[in-house]
Amino acid sequence: MAELTTFIGIGAGICTAISQLPQLIKIIKEKKADDISYFMVTILLTGVTAWTWYGILQEDYPIIVTNAFSVVLDLLLLIFTIKYKNRR
Repeated sequence: MAELTTFIGIGAGICTAISQLPQLIKIIKEKKADDISYFMVTILLTGVTAWTWYGILQEDYPIIVTNAFSVVLDLLLLIFTIKYKNRR
């Protein structure tokens, strides 16, 4: 049962980690981020950073890896949102 729990956790982490990837690709492709909220991205980034820290404290590698990947994607999302928001 512990193995199933681990697979469910990893699967959930992967889904969460890649959830922003379509938005990031769209922003990069269209070079437009007018509808993206800085506040939402900042809250999301804060949350996944906290989850990463939690994983480090718990020495839980699936939490660390999936959330660290989310941090990278969310940082890129924030960077490209700043770069392309309200660009004329």
